[in-house]
Amino acid sequence: MTRDPEDRTNPDRGVDRRAFLKAGAFGGATLLAMPGIAGREAAGPAPLPGGLRATPEPFELEEATIAELQRRMSTGAESALSLTEKYLARIEAMDRKGPALRAVIETNPEALAIARRLDAERRVGKTRGPLHGIPVLIKDNVDTADRMTTTAGSLALEGSIAPRDSFVAEQLRAAGAILLGKTNMSEWANFRSSHSTSGWSGRGGQCRNPYSLDRNPCGSSSGSGAATSANFAAAAIGTETDGSIICPSAANGLVGIKPTVGLVSRAGIIPISDTQDTAGPMARTVADAATLLGALAGGDPRDPATRAAAGRSSQDYTPALDPDGLKHARIGVVRGFFGFDEHVDKLMEEALAALRTAGAELIDPVEVPNASAYGEAENIVLQYEFKAGLNGYLAALGPGAPVKSLEEVIAFNEAHRDRSMPYFGQDTLIKSQARGPLTTGEYQKALKRCRELSRSKGIDAVMTKQRLDALIAPSGGPAWTTDLVNGDHFTGGNTTAAAVAGYPSVTVPAGYLFGLPVGLSFIGAAFTEARLIRLAYAFEKATHARRPPRFLPTAELGV
Repeated sequence: MTRDPEDRTNPDRGVDRRAFLKAGAFGGATLLAMPGIAGREAAGPAPLPGGLRATPEPFELEEATIAELQRRMSTGAESALSLTEKYLARIEAMDRKGPALRAVIETNPEALAIARRLDAERRVGKTRGPLHGIPVLIKDNVDTADRMTTTAGSLALEGSIAPRDSFVAEQLRAAGAILLGKTNMSEWANFRSSHSTSGWSGRGGQCRNPYSLDRNPCGSSSGSGAATSANFAAAAIGTETDGSIICPSAANGLVGIKPTVGLVSRAGIIPISDTQDTAGPMARTVADAATLLGALAGGDPRDPATRAAAGRSSQDYTPALDPDGLKHARIGVVRGFFGFDEHVDKLMEEALAALRTAGAELIDPVEVPNASAYGEAENIVLQYEFKAGLNGYLAALGPGAPVKSLEEVIAFNEAHRDRSMPYFGQDTLIKSQARGPLTTGEYQKALKRCRELSRSKGIDAVMTKQRLDALIAPSGGPAWTTDLVNGDHFTGGNTTAAAVAGYPSVTVPAGYLFGLPVGLSFIGAAFTEARLIRLAYAFEKATHARRPPRFLPTAELGV
């Protein structure tokens, strides 16, 4: 759950989103608790490693899919333990050493023991499903009631242990996944400052993009994006409020699924927005993302929003993996989300050609009504909801919580300014603290405006009028250079329409510019995840666009 860079990338928007918040995806100790790594490192990015190999040492699990890992375990070629050991070694070699991605905040000290138990289950003929024994990373704003902390990247929550697993963690454990560690993220899911740098947190430092180490992985699920792309795990969990699954997935050459709000319970996730937050999978293939989504979906009495998903969700999205899924599909091309970069537009034209060749009928152009009409209303909603939601989350931690309110978080940051705010401040937190309760008329009016304009007078209107299966648009531009002095500089994107509506969106790699990934987004009506997965999978099979990163010091600029 985070608010992402995409928030201010829509060229049609009249509101300067940068002035509100930095970021995107929802959107959640010592810098890193990992064997062989100890002590606190500088908060900023380390110098680019000298003599870095363009291609790192070969890794035998590189680009291995969940299905492939299961085949290896079923034949005895691998075990859950051996997979876990290999991924931990990969993290050890590359997260603070080598390219120093800073994508992982801490690894799970119980991971090897969990792997052994799952191997023992397999030996007696018990497997829990397609995730049995599969190592997965989870964002640092997602509660795990184990020896790992949950801090949203903030020093104010350093050492905080959740009293109970989040719903997401419960579902993953029940499915047999191994929670390998917590990923770095934009601190407070990029809801701290209007001048923030995506991928930076007080606990984790600055996360890097594995395609070009001087470029940004995008926020706020930055660590989940960089780590998955770099093959630190089979897949990862991200969270989004507005762009924080889609942007880091696209910027890191991944498939990312932002589900409909309510498909996945938010219980136990450090919140921004009760009306926009969601968690979702980030993976290297559509099949892996679909497999993970099935494990995450489900009703939960701790999250009333999941009631809306009753009868509309699934525990298995893999039947949607149809290579012919684009045939006869009616897809609307939202040209209003194009035009921010001529190179991206050219790449998108190639993607459109691939869609037509695969059998899709493109309705070009279509317009999402009111896409630029709810900018300030969204800002108001998020500020009110963040204060209410965070205070509720902190209260549930109990008397041992390091901080007990948003007000105390702000005070902590001021008291530890040298470590907590070396590059940017906390104006967004302060604005949120100034808001009143959710019964305030200003909030109620803004929320009504957002829901109406984004749904019945927005996405639903165009999809019904044009009889569409999905909308498409570029997910964003190539990754920008990380700049701790001036903050982020986004170029374009599309995430706000689906985010405000609470509707699903899937990004898939579409190609590369200067060696940097660019994604294509498929956007749908509420609870149409299976349809979007079908379209995205067919596009993926038609293009085979993803290439693994090479950890280059800078982009391939041809000079």
